[in-house]
Amino acid sequence: MRICLLASGSKGNSLLVESGQTRLLVDAGISARELRKRLASIGVEAESLNALLITHEHTDHVRGLGPLVRQLGLSVYLQTDLARKLPDVGKSECVHEFADGEDFIVNDLTIRPFAITHDSLAPVGFTLSGEQGKIGVATDLGVATRLVVECLRECRALVLETNHDEEMLRDGPYPWFLKQRVRGNHGHLSNIAGGSLLQNLLWEGLETVFLGHLSETNNRPKLALDAVNHVLNKQNVCAPEVLIGRQNLPTMWAA
Repeated sequence: MRICLLASGSKGNSLLVESGQTRLLVDAGISARELRKRLASIGVEAESLNALLITHEHTDHVRGLGPLVRQLGLSVYLQTDLARKLPDVGKSECVHEFADGEDFIVNDLTIRPFAITHDSLAPVGFTLSGEQGKIGVATDLGVATRLVVECLRECRALVLETNHDEEMLRDGPYPWFLKQRVRGNHGHLSNIAGGSLLQNLLWEGLETVFLGHLSETNNRPKLALDAVNHVLNKQNVCAPEVLIGRQNLPTMWAA
């Protein structure tokens, strides 16, 4: 199993997951050219990808979607409402629709999309399960609902959001309406909220946690790490490796 945050942050997001016979991307929020470059930097040819999963339609998650699908003839999986809204992303046979909560299969991985709260059309998180374990992905959510917690239980690896430090956001340069959007129930999880979500997901099989979508304006990696370590240091259930996603460089875990 290998997981690599190819890009993570407000300017673009993309995640590579390799497990068993399957190699796929979750989101394509940087250019197709840059995605190819970052994949090559970790020894992966874009042509070897099996599929692309999309969480929602914001530009920092779909910037490279159309070019990548058209160049590679890559299968792309979109929530039904989103599939009908997005402009043409390639040949119709490349587009596969899914419904929230209904599993679908890509090679030897079972994918479960689950609804999250964000200011977009039909945002989802994903779990990806196979013989090598279960991976959970949940970023761009304003609230960690009971559904989110239930779906993310017993993951071997998690990609969770720690978008902002609450004090930095409050005192920072964003206009008031944008501060309210970020901190609202359809915005982004703070460091503390991300840590609280993690606290509900601790179990003996958890091996690694990626902290994702850190704001360059309203957060610092050390603050995100401190918030999560505060949770981890108070328990003895597991000792996961904690990795921080970066905007400009891949961050990888392999097991």
